[in-house]
Amino acid sequence: MEEKETKKQEILDAFHFRHATKRFKPEKKISEDDFQLILEAGRLSPSSIGFEPWVFLIVQNMTLREKLRQVSWGAQGQLPTASHFVVILARTDVRYNSEYVVDHMLNVKKMPEEILQNAQTRYKSFQESDLPMLDNDRALYDWSCRQTYIALGNMMTTAALMGIDSCPIEGFDYKAVNDILKNEGLLENGKLKVSVMAAFGYREEDPKRPKTRKELNQIVKWVK
Repeated sequence: MEEKETKKQEILDAFHFRHATKRFKPEKKISEDDFQLILEAGRLSPSSIGFEPWVFLIVQNMTLREKLRQVSWGAQGQLPTASHFVVILARTDVRYNSEYVVDHMLNVKKMPEEILQNAQTRYKSFQESDLPMLDNDRALYDWSCRQTYIALGNMMTTAALMGIDSCPIEGFDYKAVNDILKNEGLLENGKLKVSVMAAFGYREEDPKRPKTRKELNQIVKWVK
């Protein structure tokens, strides 16, 4: 019982520790083992239908970081200083019968072909009727983006549990970032698009204000 309470406090402490770090200590780097654990937390994250519609692009090249900084108003302090900078890409080719989905189900999920045929009928119904997204490519991309945020949250929480800082970043010109990454040959000919960014490292200074959030009773409603 004592061990469980200790673990619960460690989790709460990690959430209180984490904050949107604006500048990191550039000379202090995350160890390879620690960053691999952060990536593993992303890899093991859940996704709708288990499609895993993400790629974690680790941008360590400072020339590319500078190109991104010029079109990322929300990452001015993070891009030059973060130990590791991650651009999370969302897959655009997640239609129920796409080459990616078929290959993923057969070779990653190890689904037998005869079962896949029946499963595709369910996937089609889900994408066509339950959560309509087949009318346009943007809807499919948006669906993939929502999955990437699950991985992002798990990666940041894992980092916080190890005393590593992070910052999620949406403040950038999406078209410009996609154009930059496309020119670098990193978007698999349009099968990937940027979803969100995240910086990881060690804070340059502590937050100036304590963490503020609404009270639990303001955001939770029980239906009994």
